[in-house]
Amino acid sequence: MRLTLFDLDHTLLNGDSDVLWCDFLIGKGVLDKKRFAARNADIETRYQAGTVGPQEFADFYVGTLAGRTAQEWEPFRQEFMADWIAPRITPAAIALVDKHIEAGDLVVMTTATNRFLTELTAIYFDIEHLIATEAEVQHGRFTGGTIGTLNMREGKVARLHDWMKARGLRLKDCKSTAYSDSINDLPLLEAVNNPVTVNADAKLAAIVAQRGWPALNLR
Repeated sequence: MRLTLFDLDHTLLNGDSDVLWCDFLIGKGVLDKKRFAARNADIETRYQAGTVGPQEFADFYVGTLAGRTAQEWEPFRQEFMADWIAPRITPAAIALVDKHIEAGDLVVMTTATNRFLTELTAIYFDIEHLIATEAEVQHGRFTGGTIGTLNMREGKVARLHDWMKARGLRLKDCKSTAYSDSINDLPLLEAVNNPVTVNADAKLAAIVAQRGWPALNLR
């Protein structure tokens, strides 16, 4: 079986879903600019450097959902997808995903961003399978917390193994390819047969130069 894994942010998307969501909510007046803008920029910088803690990262961005139901957030999510996400997806990114789907690969989107924000993007790409950070819901409302293993760094590999085991599959039995831009995905790239970097950040690009991995630019 051919397994193909796609990171989302800065790989298939020209931007970061979490960062853009925060900016979107600030612009809508849902989040206070003085409270959230500087923190958003700081976490984005440290994420790109590979230095922010996964729990801090997840808590900040999933925390923006706290207190509302999925139904209450849905109009915001639809507007966000249409106006902020879709315009940042290039034809080259769509063509790459389509190539793997049409070849019959098992295609999975795997992202550190939470499922609620990214499932519409997976649908946009016609990707059936999504592994994402899971936001906690209690009594129908987002708590602002997470549940389970965060889908970030080594957590992406752990979540992938769990996902495959639940389907009676093993990574070692597949011809596996992963696409990512980020040093945060180095564990995932090292876990597959064919690591491919896309729009690689500076730290990952340095590793690519040493190891000779394929490198793409979808922008």
